[in-house]
Amino acid sequence: MNTLSRGKRYSVFITLTGLYVMQAIPIYLFGAAIPVILRDQGVNLATIGSMALLFLPWVLKFLWAPCVDRWKPPFLGPRKGWIIPSQISICGLIFWMANLDPADNLFQIFVIACIISFLSATQDIATDGYAVELLEEHERPLGNGIQGGSVAIGVILGGTATLMLYEFIGWTGSIMIAGGAGLLFLLPVFFIADQTTHLAIHNKEQVSQASIISFLKRPEARYVLYLVLAYRVSEGFVKAMEQTFMKDQGLSLSTIGLVSGGSAAIVGLAGSILGAYLVKKMSAAPFLLFLAFIRTIVFIGFSLAAHLNTQDATILVGLSVANTFVRYMEIVGIFNLCMQVCHKHQAGTDFTILSCANLFVYMCGSMISGFIADGYGYGILFTFASILSFAGVFQAYHFIQNQRYAYLVKRQSDT
Repeated sequence: MNTLSRGKRYSVFITLTGLYVMQAIPIYLFGAAIPVILRDQGVNLATIGSMALLFLPWVLKFLWAPCVDRWKPPFLGPRKGWIIPSQISICGLIFWMANLDPADNLFQIFVIACIISFLSATQDIATDGYAVELLEEHERPLGNGIQGGSVAIGVILGGTATLMLYEFIGWTGSIMIAGGAGLLFLLPVFFIADQTTHLAIHNKEQVSQASIISFLKRPEARYVLYLVLAYRVSEGFVKAMEQTFMKDQGLSLSTIGLVSGGSAAIVGLAGSILGAYLVKKMSAAPFLLFLAFIRTIVFIGFSLAAHLNTQDATILVGLSVANTFVRYMEIVGIFNLCMQVCHKHQAGTDFTILSCANLFVYMCGSMISGFIADGYGYGILFTFASILSFAGVFQAYHFIQNQRYAYLVKRQSDT
């Protein structure tokens, strides 16, 4: 049981909010804003497309996650010692990039972006470990809601706001402000007591043995890993083609930008809040079972719209909003379930393995979706995704009935 006072409990949530928002800013700076800015500068599409490589560290970060758990920096603490230097370096690199001409320094910007991506992924390992160590069982739904909601805020600050500022003040000013926002959200980390990062780590010998093998040896951990892979596999097939589908159905670019930009972030924030509330009421696995039904209905809606060649903007926008809402709720449930199988002596490693698996299967679906849509049409693609999504209903139900889930519930009640 964690012994932090009520005031320090609030400081944990404030710190987590700052940590996850500041991590989301560079992700959407490079994932949403900079590609559009580079295109405005006349950069070719092939070069812009290569920026997808920047997300590779987020898929592979499980490889060095044990090092983050094992090695304690000689200053600031085992978690803050990783987080603070990483974020200061990230912001410094963003400031440096802001003073480069994007059209004339593409290679240099790409190298800077690669370093930022690696630092950000490493920082995420420490942040997730911090969250698992500090959050008590009844606090995790709120913590997971903060994770999802912070992504939504990152979409606004790193993506939408940067693009809007670019139109008024140009490259240097908009990128500098994005870097400054990253530093601003780092401030709460300095004010949380250093000893809070040690409270959940009781066995230094166990910490020194943190490893991927240790995770895979635990049956309940392997089972949740399997559930994450099976449950999330349908997501990428729909989300990757959602915007192009709306474009091909006749929606204007401004409408699509509005739906997928600021409004999507607001919807995502609302979904994260509701998801946190429902997970707390229902627990993670039953919540995911319920959500799998809702998600399947949304995917079937996309399938019908494609087969019937629907061009009604209200229907298409409604489906997109519903998909975003469900996806953010799902993130809360998945992350909550993942935390249940994380051992506190290697919290960063365990959670990172599961989050990488989640991202990997999503990216696989995204990459395959274009080939299916191009070869067989949107209707077949969305129908296939609906079938995969419905399979997730059975996966969640089987998990609830399985003895390993009962073991998880018992282990959490014992702790």
